[in-house]
Amino acid sequence: MEAELNNILCPNAKKCGGCRWQGVPYARQLEIKEAEVRRLMGKYCRVAPIWGMEQPLHYRNKVQAAFGTDRHGRVISGVYQSGSHRIVPTDECMLEDLTADRIIADIRRMMPKFKMTAYDERRRSGFLRHVLVRRGFATDEVMAVLVSSTPIFPAQKAFTAALLEQHPEITTLVLNINDAETSLVLGQREKVLFGRGYIEDVLCGNRFRISPRSFYQVNPVQTEKLYRAAIDFAALTGRERVLDAYCGTGTIALCAAGAAGEVAGVELNRDAVRDAIANARANGVHNCRFTCADAGAFLEEAAAEGERCDVVFMDPPRAGSDLRFLRSLLRAAPARIVYISCNPETLARDTAVLAKGGYSVRRVQPVDMFPFTEHVETVVLMSRLGR
Repeated sequence: MEAELNNILCPNAKKCGGCRWQGVPYARQLEIKEAEVRRLMGKYCRVAPIWGMEQPLHYRNKVQAAFGTDRHGRVISGVYQSGSHRIVPTDECMLEDLTADRIIADIRRMMPKFKMTAYDERRRSGFLRHVLVRRGFATDEVMAVLVSSTPIFPAQKAFTAALLEQHPEITTLVLNINDAETSLVLGQREKVLFGRGYIEDVLCGNRFRISPRSFYQVNPVQTEKLYRAAIDFAALTGRERVLDAYCGTGTIALCAAGAAGEVAGVELNRDAVRDAIANARANGVHNCRFTCADAGAFLEEAAAEGERCDVVFMDPPRAGSDLRFLRSLLRAAPARIVYISCNPETLARDTAVLAKGGYSVRRVQPVDMFPFTEHVETVVLMSRLGR
């Protein structure tokens, strides 16, 4: 396995740009990522050795492909070339789930038979724009999402039957309509063609509902490690009031619920909040409540009403937290903050604000969530000075 990981070269690497560390031994990748976190966070406390993967290939449980035509008019599918909207035809990716790759390739091959056309961005014509496939690694449930430019799908019944016959592992099929001139993959309207319209997966002992538009970590193997580190850092005793900011489908909140007094989750994505509520119900968790709101505004309102918060989990996007949220966090003054970061640069920036506001960094744990890319996740524990 080690020799294999040291000599991987994808023929599409230079055009795609999705995994830039082609040919870099995996052990060396981990060294580089750990050093980057140490460079940015080492001044606060010792940085623990990075947690890598034993099998760092085909780890992405969410795969999406763009559809178009080549200069000969043939339907192609794949990823956009880095920095452009030019499609790099791809049937298989070293990072993506192989089941998802096979489904996408077969959908492309089936399209001519059912007179399904690929979308043309310049002419704004054609039917199929993207295909999104998500698989629950623990449950083996599979969701395929056809992203179309119109709700009119003449071949709907025949195509659905043929696809399910070819891929009986698909547990739900959804038509997502995106008729806007946008770079976003998914639109706001959906129609369930088969199944429940969502899949479920198991993470840290809890079962989670995943809809087409809801956020769910794409590497569940490393997510287990990431979240267990976060829960361990929080040192919950069963009495704490916990806030999970940027809670998504409630993964961290529900993982923490068994060791906390009560947990509040806040998220701007309405679909994710709906799933979080359903996830709490499905797992029999009664001490969690979820709110669709801006995390900063939620904290400000809670502080104004005199509600205390003992521990805050924060898992912001790559851009990090905004100043409004950080200021609200400092006013709320929880005893401990557990920051889960997907960008060491913005982590260091936000940490500086919190350190200036009276927090001390106690532990730093890097986790490799995205092998063969430059990205690295980090879990950081901060506590109020004097606590």
